Amino acid sequence: MLLQFLNRLRFKLEIKMKFTVISLVAVFFTEFISANDKPNFVWIISEDNSIHYLNHFFPDGADTPNIKKMAINGVTFENAFSNAPVCSVARSTLITSCYAPRIGSQYHRRSVMAPMPKGLKMFPAYLKEIGYHTTNRSKTDYNLIQGKGVWDQSSRKAHWKNRKNNQPFFHKASYAISHESSLHFKKEAMKNQPTEHDPRKIKLAPYHPDTKTFRYTQARYHDNIVKIDNVVGEIIDELKNDSLLEDTFVFYFGDHGGVLPRSKGYAFETGLHVPLVVRIPKNFKHLVKYSINHREAGFVEFIDFGPTLLNLAGVKIPDEIDGIPFMGKGSKTREFTFNYADRFDEKYDFVRWIRKGRYSYQRNFQPFNFDALQNDYRYKQLAFTEWRNLFHRGKLNSIQRQFFEPRAPEALYDIDKDPYETKNLANDPELKGILGEMRQIMQSQMLQINDLSFYPEPIMVKEAMKNPSGYGIKKTHDIKEMSKIAALQLLPLPEIEEPLERALTSENPWFRYWGCIVATSHGQISQKLINFINEMAVSDPEPLVRARAAEYLGVTQKENPFPFIKSALKISSSAVETNLILNTAVLLHDGGFGHSFKTLSMSDVNLGGRYIEARIAYLTKKKE
Repeated sequence: MLLQFLNRLRFKLEIKMKFTVISLVAVFFTEFISANDKPNFVWIISEDNSIHYLNHFFPDGADTPNIKKMAINGVTFENAFSNAPVCSVARSTLITSCYAPRIGSQYHRRSVMAPMPKGLKMFPAYLKEIGYHTTNRSKTDYNLIQGKGVWDQSSRKAHWKNRKNNQPFFHKASYAISHESSLHFKKEAMKNQPTEHDPRKIKLAPYHPDTKTFRYTQARYHDNIVKIDNVVGEIIDELKNDSLLEDTFVFYFGDHGGVLPRSKGYAFETGLHVPLVVRIPKNFKHLVKYSINHREAGFVEFIDFGPTLLNLAGVKIPDEIDGIPFMGKGSKTREFTFNYADRFDEKYDFVRWIRKGRYSYQRNFQPFNFDALQNDYRYKQLAFTEWRNLFHRGKLNSIQRQFFEPRAPEALYDIDKDPYETKNLANDPELKGILGEMRQIMQSQMLQINDLSFYPEPIMVKEAMKNPSGYGIKKTHDIKEMSKIAALQLLPLPEIEEPLERALTSENPWFRYWGCIVATSHGQISQKLINFINEMAVSDPEPLVRARAAEYLGVTQKENPFPFIKSALKISSSAVETNLILNTAVLLHDGGFGHSFKTLSMSDVNLGGRYIEARIAYLTKKKE
């Protein structure tokens, strides 16, 4: 009896032990599968640099061996674009996967934070929902309210090592080594801080004057790119040491173009065309259609980066976004790219830019608003200041002067022949078909997204910021009408008399606003239309319409615009509105029209703020 009992007990213990072993093995394999079921993602972002500073993309750039090594084990995207040429707008585009002018995040250094579109989250939140550890080192700088559940950690200490055991992760790291501020050096630095790259061997853009300042500035920036490349190498090594490299998609890219003059902040190749290399992990190579060491010529945009990660992770892509995945199941690249530039700090503009094939098309909705218009932060760079001084001294050639001169309403460039976009081909009869196609694409894109920049920013702040994209849908008809008025800039003067009169006499103040802009673009219009504009400059109830009317009178030198601008400032009801009016004052002050605003003071404005104070200080500063 005792023997039988012991045998039965032994049998039960053996069964239990076998079950325990099987359970432990099952748990082990479950964790192993879980750890390798989803790929990891690392983004390494260098601030303020376009393709033009890396020889992996562009001749005469700095050598970047670590980025090149990534490319050997991955894909180089030769046509990646940031959608916006400045950080907060590009970053807002990147994190939402939405075009900024559709959702109200298109103004750099936002005056009001825009909400996320209804029903949409910033894309890392969707990764977090399926178990990803999401970390951000450490910059956010969005023009939108972030909302909850985006990052597990967002600080300079954020790291994938802080995740749970075997948890997949998305780690975004931004590095300011190459940021614009790195070029805010004193003049003495050119003697006391020699560069690794020889300034004498630097090849300058054709629009930059060939001076010691420009050569040193670019050589110093090439040194910064090498430092970024070293960071890339360190992160790759860290992933390798953690046995994570072959489970991780590593993206290296610039956060927009820059940073020498006429790049960051401007809708050109140099402001928008970013380097992008993606290292493909061996364990997830099956998710990607590209062969290793491939150079992809199709177009990708910042709005596509988020959907690409969601697609690779097997997450349903939200219907509310504008982006499409360029890697993973069902992925594709684009035939063209759509980009935008609006306000940069206190400097306003309204430019849209597309690239298709070898051609780029730039639409300047305020062509009289020349690129070199004062911006306090931008002119901290010695090269910017020297460039302007040389212009005033008459020391620049025709290409170098373009930055300081009025622009055409539209420009067409052949990037293959003219990579720095210096020769406008819009009037070339042989390219009439290409020009027409680009115009059509531009108009279609802007209307498709209900481009909110047809409304001046103060109206956006006052009326639209509870639900910007919804506001755009509600105002579709008016946006379409303003687009038609703006398109009068592209027509010969005899064809615009009647439609321009309808705009200038409209009950809708923003139709009148655009009528004034079109009139300024053309310059010489009929006396009948000038009379309407004169009346608006004196008594229009909208201060922004008064300012645009004064702008016409000042640019065409038909009247002294000072009293009209002063009256518009006095009836302005917001700091954003006041800043926009002062933008016109600076244009008229610096544009060679013979007007002075040096007697303007803070007593002439109703509101303060750093941009307003900066504008007044600049206008009243004694010229050296």
